[in-house]
Amino acid sequence: MKKVKIAHIHVWDKKNKGDLAIVMAVKDLLIKKFINVEFFDFPIEFLSKGELSDIKKLNSCDFVVIGGGGIFYHYFLPFSKELISKIKKSIFIFGTGYIKEIGAKNLKDEQLESLLFLIEKARLVALRDDYTKRFLIKNGADPDKIRLIGDPATLLKEEKISSSKSREFGLDSPILKIGFNLNYSGWLGFGQYKKEILSAYKSVADYFIKKYGARIYYLKHHPGEEQIIKELDFPIFKVVDLHPYQQKFLYSKMDLIIGMMLHSCVMSFGALTPEINLAYDLRNKSFAKFIKCPELLVELEDLKSGILLKKAKSVFKEKELYKNKFKKQVDKIKDNHENYLEDIIKIFKF
Repeated sequence: MKKVKIAHIHVWDKKNKGDLAIVMAVKDLLIKKFINVEFFDFPIEFLSKGELSDIKKLNSCDFVVIGGGGIFYHYFLPFSKELISKIKKSIFIFGTGYIKEIGAKNLKDEQLESLLFLIEKARLVALRDDYTKRFLIKNGADPDKIRLIGDPATLLKEEKISSSKSREFGLDSPILKIGFNLNYSGWLGFGQYKKEILSAYKSVADYFIKKYGARIYYLKHHPGEEQIIKELDFPIFKVVDLHPYQQKFLYSKMDLIIGMMLHSCVMSFGALTPEINLAYDLRNKSFAKFIKCPELLVELEDLKSGILLKKAKSVFKEKELYKNKFKKQVDKIKDNHENYLEDIIKIFKF
C-alpha cells in the first residue's frame, strides 16, 4: 500500500495526559485505516505563527488533519487567515471542540472570524460535541460539512499493566476502588470554588471509606495537580500517573470515577467505568449531553448542597446500568469515527 503522508496539527502538551490521549487516539485511528502512514506534526500555534518553510513541508503531505481536542479556544486564536489560505492540501478537522471556561469572555470578532475561515477552508469538519456544532452553525458555518463523531480519546487503546504493577496498584483486590481527579492545571476560576470542591470530595471519600472500606485513587492528568493532592483531607491509596494507554486500562478497574478535567471523564467513559463530571467548562457540560447522560454532570454552584455525594451514591447503585449505557454510546462513537475515516478515503480513493 502506498505510503500516506499526513500533516497533523494538534495541541500536544506532553505534560497533559488528556492532550496526549487525544493525539495518540487520532494517530492510532488513522494508522489502523491507512496502515502505511508517516506523520508530520505541527503544534496548533502553527495556525497563527507558522513559517513559510512549515507551509512547504505541510503542502508536501497528502492531506492535513487538525485535532482533536479543544483547538477552538481563545488561547489559540486568532488563526492567521493568510497562512490558512496558503494550505493547498485538503484539510480535515477531526474530533475538535470549543472551549469556554466559567467566567471566560466570548471570542473577539477577529478570533471568531479566523475560526470560521478555517472551517470554510476545511473539506470536512468532525466535532466532539453538540454544543460546538451549534456554536459554529449559529455563527455562519456550513452545516452540510459538519458532523458529530465524539471525542477520539474515548477510543484510546488500553494497555494492560505488568503483574507487579497490578499488585502495586491493588487491582487484583476485591476492595472497592474510587478514582478522583481535580482540575488544577491552570483554570483561573479554581480558587473561587476551591473550598466547596475539596469539601465535596472529602464527603464522598469519607462515605465510601466508612461504608465500604474503599480505596481512593487520585488520577493525575497534569503535574500542576501535585499541589492540590497535598490538600486532600482523606487518605489516597495511590496516585495514578501512567502512560495514557495504561492509565485508561487502570480506569477500567475503578468502580466509580469523579473527575473535573474533561479527559478524566472521557477516558473513564471509554473504559466503561461510571463517572461523575464536575462542570467547570462548557465542554464538560457538552460531553455529558453528548453521551446521553446529562444527569452525570454536577454544577459547581450546587456543591454546597451536598449534591456530589448524593450523585455518587446514586450512580454507584446503578453502576451496571451505566456500564451498559456507556457500551452502547461507545459503540456509536466507534461507528462515527469509522464512517468519517471512510469519507476521507473516498475523497482520495486510497
